Amino acid sequence: MPKYIFVTGGVVSSLGKGLAASSIGSLLEARGLRVTLIKLDPYINVDPGTMSPFQHGEVFVTDDGAETDLDLGHYERFTHAHLSQANNWTTGRIYLSVIEKERRGDYLGKTIQVIPHVTNEIKDAIRAVTVNGEADVVIVEIGGTVGDIESLPFLEAIRQMGNEEGRENALFIHATLVPYIAAAGELKTKPTQHSVRELREIGIAPDVLLCRSDRPLSHDLRSKIALFCNVKESAVISAQDVDTIYNVPLAFHDQGLDELIVSALHLNEVAAPVDLTAWRKLVSTVREPSAGETAIAIVGKYVELEDSYKSLREALTHGGIANNLRVNVRWIESEDLMDDTYESRLRDFDAILVPGGFGKRGVEGMIRAISYARRTRTPYFGICLGMQTACIEFARHACDLKDADSTEFNVETPHPIIFKLRDLVDVEQFGGTMRLGACPCHLSEGTLAREIYDDAAEISERHRHRYEFNPAYRETLEQGGLVFSGVSPDDKFIEIVELSRDEHPWFLACQFHPEFKSKPLAPHPLFASFVHAAFQNRLHTETSVEQITDPEIPALERAATVSEN
Repeated sequence: MPKYIFVTGGVVSSLGKGLAASSIGSLLEARGLRVTLIKLDPYINVDPGTMSPFQHGEVFVTDDGAETDLDLGHYERFTHAHLSQANNWTTGRIYLSVIEKERRGDYLGKTIQVIPHVTNEIKDAIRAVTVNGEADVVIVEIGGTVGDIESLPFLEAIRQMGNEEGRENALFIHATLVPYIAAAGELKTKPTQHSVRELREIGIAPDVLLCRSDRPLSHDLRSKIALFCNVKESAVISAQDVDTIYNVPLAFHDQGLDELIVSALHLNEVAAPVDLTAWRKLVSTVREPSAGETAIAIVGKYVELEDSYKSLREALTHGGIANNLRVNVRWIESEDLMDDTYESRLRDFDAILVPGGFGKRGVEGMIRAISYARRTRTPYFGICLGMQTACIEFARHACDLKDADSTEFNVETPHPIIFKLRDLVDVEQFGGTMRLGACPCHLSEGTLAREIYDDAAEISERHRHRYEFNPAYRETLEQGGLVFSGVSPDDKFIEIVELSRDEHPWFLACQFHPEFKSKPLAPHPLFASFVHAAFQNRLHTETSVEQITDPEIPALERAATVSEN
């Protein structure tokens, strides 16, 4: 029988409940326990798939093709849990399920109400993630903030589960804010007190408080919070801002959070002594990488909100960890590259990455960035839309296919290099109408892709897109020098394109999203290789500059060096 940990949040949103839940999961795994996690989101959308990245951030895709909340990305990066559609539920999806059952007559004519029908549906969803005993502990994160009307059914459901499972099998953790008031020169506990009081009015008494603050909590402050919120002082955990998110598990462990959880849930007999050796080494590398640093430009269309590319940003950090490097990322809005000075904006970077996206806006700026990377032999990595735009750029400038484009951007293009999935033509409804989830890919021998994947003949990666490379143009682009190094087993879908290393040191683009499978303790090989290439380009550039400026080298030799580089 699994144990349950319920994580709620109060005062404000964006307190880091997802990171807290993920960190707790990593700590329990470090003690030999099996964990899984589930996110319950209070919005009425069925899933985040149709939501704007500016409003909700990234859509994280699981192997089974579920479009889920970005917190599931944290869950998978911090733990070994294999997540699916069952691990993310929304109000919309819960109500949709209830209404479908009512239409089928499953309720036998009963009046359908929030309690018990909706709350029962929520409880069934929570229990379903470990029906076969796959996990010792299920961590349940409730999205939103205590007090929001949308989250009330979820809070009522976990209140009921607390009673049904028993105190030894359920633990409530509440993340709250302890703000610093500059005018008073002190941290204030009143928001935390009010948040806990509101939670208790619902019928939930938190066992542990995670107190978010920008500075340490004093002993007196902890005592005050414990007294007014009716928790043990040892259960008042400081969740102070950290320099890297991967230090959160260590910060929690140093305050005894994992021991507190193991004791409260009576897991002492099955939990092993904690082993955080790998995490400590990881954090040390992130803080002080010994090999140096590299600068990478991400040219995208949602750069105003970094959460839009959350998994991508973390995957680059993982690539840095694999090479013992610090990766300095600069976000560039692709529309800003449409003036005559765009090359000067890209010149100072060691590598360029164009990520995924939808719609026409900013595409021409991406194509300019790709053209610059190809011409200057700057390492380039394209993901999803970044592969499609790379193919368009190559068709236009290397194969002389003037006005080559995607039918997503121009339905009248004379050369539809990218076109809509055949089985989705004329589909008007957007939700769930994409190629989603894990798909196999065959890698060609002697290619960069095959080398990066350690000579694997077949790989599996996650997809999220509506448009594909048009195979009618494959031969033309191959004759121009583009290498199609990864294809689907049936040879219908192009998965990876690249330039030969005789033409370019590192130019690769993929239709899938490798960032979804990268973990800090297991960096994705594509990102590890890309970051390595970026650093090598930096070393090459620095060497060239030194040669050019060396006063011992005669002027004619310096001129020759410039022309070569």
